[in-house]
Amino acid sequence: MSHPQGLFVTGTDTGVGKTLVTVALARALKAHGLRVRVMKPVAAGAVRTAEGPRNDDALALIAAAGEANVPYEQVNPYCLTLAASPHIAAAEEGVRIEHALIRARFETLRAAGHFMLVEGAGGWLAPTGEQETMADIARDFGLPVLLVVGLRLGCLNHALLTHEALAARKVSMAGWVANQIDPAMGWVDANVRTLTAHFSLPPLMTLPAGVSTRELEAAADRAALQIISRLYFDPREQQNAGLQAGTDAALRIGQHMQPGPIE
Repeated sequence: MSHPQGLFVTGTDTGVGKTLVTVALARALKAHGLRVRVMKPVAAGAVRTAEGPRNDDALALIAAAGEANVPYEQVNPYCLTLAASPHIAAAEEGVRIEHALIRARFETLRAAGHFMLVEGAGGWLAPTGEQETMADIARDFGLPVLLVVGLRLGCLNHALLTHEALAARKVSMAGWVANQIDPAMGWVDANVRTLTAHFSLPPLMTLPAGVSTRELEAAADRAALQIISRLYFDPREQQNAGLQAGTDAALRIGQHMQPGPIE
């Protein structure tokens, strides 16, 4: 069976939990013996250090993957100081975001057969230039997408538009995560049910507001095992193994799988 070579993590907006999910998935994949590499093609919002500008999200990804020996510029080719839309931040610094350079760095990172976890900037259609968007970068990589939905008022429209944009580009959605980022949001369960019906797919996890960071990370780690099962086992294999679909079955698969090298 040919396995996917990674995931592209996008969100319905900025600040919806993409880094939390990507970090947790990197840890889970490593725990199951996969060789993981991470990438943040474009980051807007950085601090200047003696080594150059550094972005907190990119550094968190590097730490989770244990890739301290990989040059920072490989993981995060465009690290922009201004916390703004990538194309605006780049223009302020007189920088042009070159998608060809990003693709070259991506190919270098995955050359040894590593499983790639790529986190986008902002939402699916966040502009990277006058005409280009993050969607162009993701489509160029050819990876299935994990969509993080920030649960707050208006999220249904944002999520459904993103799902429609993925379908329009014929990009596969590997799954989605419901992350309540507004503690005061009402009807959370109803919103999740609505998206489940439209996506024909339940969320890999639903993260409630008001829980500790440790609890959130534990939930993300459990969901990461479900992602692994979806990528490495098709429904026929699960049926042949006598497993029922659902969270418990996915967790059992993840706990006992012995992954081979990525093809």
